Amino acid sequence: MENSKCIFCKIVARQQSAKIFYEDDDILVFEDIKPASQHHYLVIPKHHIKGANYLTKNDLPLLMKMIDVGKSVLSQNNGNVDDMRLGFHWPPFNSISHLHLHVISPTSEMGFITSQIYKPDTLWFVTADYMIKRLESAKL
Repeated sequence: MENSKCIFCKIVARQQSAKIFYEDDDILVFEDIKPASQHHYLVIPKHHIKGANYLTKNDLPLLMKMIDVGKSVLSQNNGNVDDMRLGFHWPPFNSISHLHLHVISPTSEMGFITSQIYKPDTLWFVTADYMIKRLESAKL
């Protein structure tokens, strides 16, 4: 399902440009326009999901695929997988209402402000591990 006003849906439809690193039938990976570190990618599902808080237990395979592909893209582009952060902004603190996983590396080189914006397990940013546990424990 595409949202005609969503910038990420426009990227999927090639109506908006982005530096794309990976694409398959389900997901797309592109460079963040305001990188927090040397490597900062966004992994999105091609179909429109409003945000991480809309994921259900049935979306766990999609989440795992997003994580695996994000790590793979980071590794293929010489990013440091031992010094990375994977996570989601939590509504209402997300600027784009389309699910997107941030893949950031190296975290050790993030500035003070960006390290706060992407601070793990805060009210505004949750890690991929948090989301995995949340979905695994969710009722169907």
